[in-house]
Amino acid sequence: MKLFKKIALSLLVILVAMQFYRPEKNRAQGDYTAAFLVETNPAQEVGEVLKQSCYDCHSNNTNYPWYNNVAPISYWLAAHIKDGKKHLNFSDWANFTAKKKDHKLEELIEMVEGGAMPLKEYTWTHEEARLTEGQRKAIIEWAKRTRALYELELQPE
Repeated sequence: MKLFKKIALSLLVILVAMQFYRPEKNRAQGDYTAAFLVETNPAQEVGEVLKQSCYDCHSNNTNYPWYNNVAPISYWLAAHIKDGKKHLNFSDWANFTAKKKDHKLEELIEMVEGGAMPLKEYTWTHEEARLTEGQRKAIIEWAKRTRALYELELQPE
């Protein structure tokens, strides 16, 4: 019993200490997706779906829920956002080559078609981010049309 109390007390101290050392938040100033939107020109509906279902984890600006202020949840969310941005960051679109843009759109299509995006963990707490079948189709069609433009750019002359 004494060992259990020591372990419990140690965990409590660690949990309290974690509240004072939070991960850096993913917040950008200005229009962080402007270059992406101008270049890819999604329909208004698709643009809204991307904003509500993708940007929190795949851009330089996240709208954090209230529970992000509680550790260890804040660390878990920071890790998810970092991983999401590693795979695709709409805020860095202007820095990608045409080949990379084409590849990122190809991956986006695969993930949306397969139902892997948005993550289930995200849609549990963000019901508005759940994609309907119509929204999935609209995103996929837009991404395929946009990919065709990059494929033309990649064709040797």
